[in-house]
Amino acid sequence: MDAAPRPVTDIWPAAWREVYPELKKIARARLHAAGPQAGLNTTALVNESYLRLAQRLGQVEFASPGHFYAYAAQVMRSVIVDELRERRAERRGGGADPVTLDTHVAGQLVEDNDEALKVDAALTALARVEPRLAQVVEMRYFGGMSDSEVAAALGITDRTVRRDWDKARALLRTML
Repeated sequence: MDAAPRPVTDIWPAAWREVYPELKKIARARLHAAGPQAGLNTTALVNESYLRLAQRLGQVEFASPGHFYAYAAQVMRSVIVDELRERRAERRGGGADPVTLDTHVAGQLVEDNDEALKVDAALTALARVEPRLAQVVEMRYFGGMSDSEVAAALGITDRTVRRDWDKARALLRTML
C-alpha cells in the first residue's frame, strides 16, 4: 500500500499549503491594483481561486512553478473581474436607472472607477491580437512575476519579456 502512488486529490491540499503564502502576496498586489471597489480581501481572493483551481484538478498540467503561478494569476484576475461585474450589476439594479427624489442629485451621481474592468476588456482584446503579450501582462501585472520568472514560464529570454512588456503597455495605453 505504501509503495502505491497517492492520488492527485491527496497531494493537492498539501501542495496548496506550500504555495499559499506566495498566492497571498499575488492576491495582495492584485487587490491593491484593483482598488477598493473589488470588494474582496486577500484571503477571500485566494480561497475563491482555490475553489476554481480545485474544479480543474486533473485537467490542467503545470510544467513548472512559474506555469502554476501564471495560471493562478489568471484565475485571480477572473475572480476579481467577476466580483466587480456582480457588484456593478447589483448596485445598479441590474441595469435599471437610479431614481431619487431630488432631480438635482440624480445628475450628480458619481460613477465608480471601473478601471479594472476596462483593463480586463483591453487585455482580452490584446489576447486576440497578440496572445504572448497578454500572457506577459497577466504574469507581470496580475501575477507579480519578475522578468526572469516570466521568461522561464514562457520559454523566452528576459530581453524578449521586457520588449513584450513595453509593447503591451503601449498598446494597452492606446486601448484605454
